[in-house]
Amino acid sequence: MADLVETAINAGNFNTLVKAAQAANLIETLKSPGSLTLFAPTDEAFAKLPEGTLDSLLKDIPKLQKIVAYHVASGDVRSDDLVQINEAQTLEGSIVAIESTDGKFKVNNANVIKTDILTDNGVIHIIDEVLMPAMVAGR
Repeated sequence: MADLVETAINAGNFNTLVKAAQAANLIETLKSPGSLTLFAPTDEAFAKLPEGTLDSLLKDIPKLQKIVAYHVASGDVRSDDLVQINEAQTLEGSIVAIESTDGKFKVNNANVIKTDILTDNGVIHIIDEVLMPAMVAGR
């Protein structure tokens, strides 16, 4: 099996996320052994950001690192686990809200459009929006 990064690259619809993780120097973290859960926004999710946002983030590495790390939780958190929890601690340090209704999940305001893409070092859940930690969103 491929790791989180290889799986995202092979999927073909996470190019912006991979580019952001590379710019934020988080590729090694996402390739590390152990278990991680990646809430992965699609390229379409990044396209929803206000114009110029991504370009400015790619120039503000500390802020970009916080945002990318906010999409990663420790452990292998699958859909069976998501049903049982209402929040998850992220590598960025703050918490994302997890909501489960009728077999569908939300992470903060993002809809989970596909769950449980298994990798060598964790699991990917595809989301339809880019998550912003409160300390970044409030600026």
